[in-house]
Amino acid sequence: MPHHGNEEEHNSSANQEPVIRDNRKVDPVTGQARHPEGEQPAAAPAGEPLVGEPVGGELVDRDGDALAQAEEILNGIEVPAEESVAQGAGHAEAAELKNDLLRLQAEYVNYRKRVERDRAVAGEMAVIGVLNSLLPVLDDVDAARQHGDLTDGPFAAIATKLENALKTYGLVRIDETGVEFDPTIHEALIQQPGEDIEVDTVSQVLRSGYKSGERVLRAAQVIVAVPA
Repeated sequence: MPHHGNEEEHNSSANQEPVIRDNRKVDPVTGQARHPEGEQPAAAPAGEPLVGEPVGGELVDRDGDALAQAEEILNGIEVPAEESVAQGAGHAEAAELKNDLLRLQAEYVNYRKRVERDRAVAGEMAVIGVLNSLLPVLDDVDAARQHGDLTDGPFAAIATKLENALKTYGLVRIDETGVEFDPTIHEALIQQPGEDIEVDTVSQVLRSGYKSGERVLRAAQVIVAVPA
């Protein structure tokens, strides 16, 4: 190959090997920042990492966007959703459970009242059934008394005990005379004009009536005196 100039200088440059310089700022092996010879790294403010110092496994680059780095760090932190809403969720759940308990309590109270009412009605109907079945017996006792068969003796005592026992169950006889006629408890079989009568009045009871409490078991059959 033709050359020009000094042959010794040419041979020297031909035998010299090329020099490769690594100008990278960060050592790829250690991960530390490189500084030119004789240059010390700039001191960082107290509490802040130096340039090239690992923070959380990443290197701090002050030449980059600090805000972007902060956002990246914050985005990498996972905040449990349970901790952020635990208090509010706990209050909501407690309020819901309280409402459920109040509703169940109200339903139970209503159920208990309904059961007690049904039990009372069932007991009353049972007593009324027994009383109704004994009304014919009481009619026979009345007939025997009117004919003088129960003036004295053991049968008279038995009849009296029976009538007193039935009174303890609320049985009331309807047999008054001289009272105003009441169609709810009286059944008028005969009407007769009466003297000095201003309203319809019961003059005679043909068959006694009975009631238990406010319930009329049987109306009394009566003769009614009406104004003339």
